Amino acid sequence: MYFVGLDLGLKADYSAVAVVEREQARLAFLAPTLQCMRVRYLERIPLGTPYAQVVSRVGEIVRHPALRPPQSAGSRLVVDATGVGAPVVEMLRSARLPCRVTAVTITSGERAHGEGDEWHVPKKDLMAGLQVLLENGQLKIPRKLNETATLVRELTDIRVTPRAGGRMGMGAEGYGEHDDLALAVALACWAGRRAEIGHGSQRLPGI
Repeated sequence: MYFVGLDLGLKADYSAVAVVEREQARLAFLAPTLQCMRVRYLERIPLGTPYAQVVSRVGEIVRHPALRPPQSAGSRLVVDATGVGAPVVEMLRSARLPCRVTAVTITSGERAHGEGDEWHVPKKDLMAGLQVLLENGQLKIPRKLNETATLVRELTDIRVTPRAGGRMGMGAEGYGEHDDLALAVALACWAGRRAEIGHGSQRLPGI
């Protein structure tokens, strides 16, 4: 199954899209287990792109035939709904995309909560999930993708930072690098790790 993460940027930040495939191991008489999360596609949408055009571009990506191969469970779009993201989520849902749209409001809290396609998730949980996948060798990032080098820099720059009230934040911003691609991958992987069944097996070409 494919998971498409969308991090929405402002004027000084990129909007970023990441397509990640959940690959599973299937053993007789046992439920499928996560084998790896494989990044299939990365894109930074140019700065200053109107959100209506972002919605149109995301629509092109999720409608690509590679994301709906035969005998596949299809795809799911996971969107950063924080701040300006909320109206964009509604635009995406009104676009009649061929996939579920899950809205994730990123918080500085301690615990994720929500149900269905509406969630509040701490940023530290999203980024920590990426670190766990990396440490376990379960996040696969092909060298040939156009934005691989940028994603790797962002992942390298992730830091844990203190916040007011004794809370801890996690991200790359403030260390000379954006974290838009890393966050798009984190959103996709967060949903992919929660998925119980379904995966696609075809390689995803450039979109």
